[in-house]
Amino acid sequence: MRLEGKTAVVTGAGSGFGAEIARRFAAEGAAVVVADINDNGGRSVAGQIAEAGGRAAYVHADVTRRDEVRAMIEAATESFGRLDILVNNAGYTHLNQPLLETGEDEFDRVYAVNVKAIYLAALEAVPVFRRQGGGGCILNTSSTAALRPRPGLTWYNGSKGAVNVITQSMALELAPEGIRVNAICPVIGDTGLLQRFMGMPDTPENRRKFIETVPLGRLSTPDDIAAAALYLAADEGGFLTGVCLPVDGGRTA
Repeated sequence: MRLEGKTAVVTGAGSGFGAEIARRFAAEGAAVVVADINDNGGRSVAGQIAEAGGRAAYVHADVTRRDEVRAMIEAATESFGRLDILVNNAGYTHLNQPLLETGEDEFDRVYAVNVKAIYLAALEAVPVFRRQGGGGCILNTSSTAALRPRPGLTWYNGSKGAVNVITQSMALELAPEGIRVNAICPVIGDTGLLQRFMGMPDTPENRRKFIETVPLGRLSTPDDIAAAALYLAADEGGFLTGVCLPVDGGRTA
C-alpha cells in the first residue's frame, strides 16, 4: 500500500483521468475526496471505491469558486482527519479552431478552470499543510500542449503553459516547507474532451490522424496518467518537485 494513511483530494474525479487517479489512490490505501461538478459521475466513482473496500467521499465542487474549493478541502479534514495530497486535475478546453474564433466567455472559462483553480486550491490547501506541521504533495494536470503546442488550441495551450510555470514556481517557493509540487503532461487521451481537442468528429479515421503523431502509436489512457500520479504522490517520488512529467508516448521527445 503505497499511500497507506494518506488523504487525497482529486478534482475532476467524476470521469476520465481524475476518476482513475481517485480509484488508483484508494486502491493504494489513501482516503479520497472525489470532487467534481458532475454529481452522478462523482458519486459513482466514490461508490466504486467504497464497494472495492476503500474510503471515499464525494463533494460537489466548482473549482473556479473559492467557497466550493474551501468546502472541498474541509471535506478532507472533516471526513478523514487530514490532507496529504491535492490533485488539481479538473480541466477545460475550447474547440480546436482558429484562435480568433474563440469567444471571450470561452477564453475566460479555460483560464478559470485550468489556471485560477490552482490558485484557489493553493489558498485553501497550503494553510492546511502548514497547520499539520509541513509537508504535502500537490499534483497539477497539465498537457503536452504546454511543451509542444498543436495549432487550433492556442488559448488552451497558453493555459497549460501557465500551469507548468506555476508548478515550477510553487515548487521552489514551498520546498523549504517540504511541500512538493509537480505536474503531469498527458498527450491527447480518450476522455470526454477528446472531440473538443480534435475539433472534428470522433471517428476512427480522425483519431488515426492524432495517433500518428505519437511515436508509441496510441492515445494516452486514464491508467497511464494514474500510474504517473501515483509515482509522484508516493514516497518513492519524495525527492521530486518542480517536475513537469510528459506522459506522452514520445510526442514531445
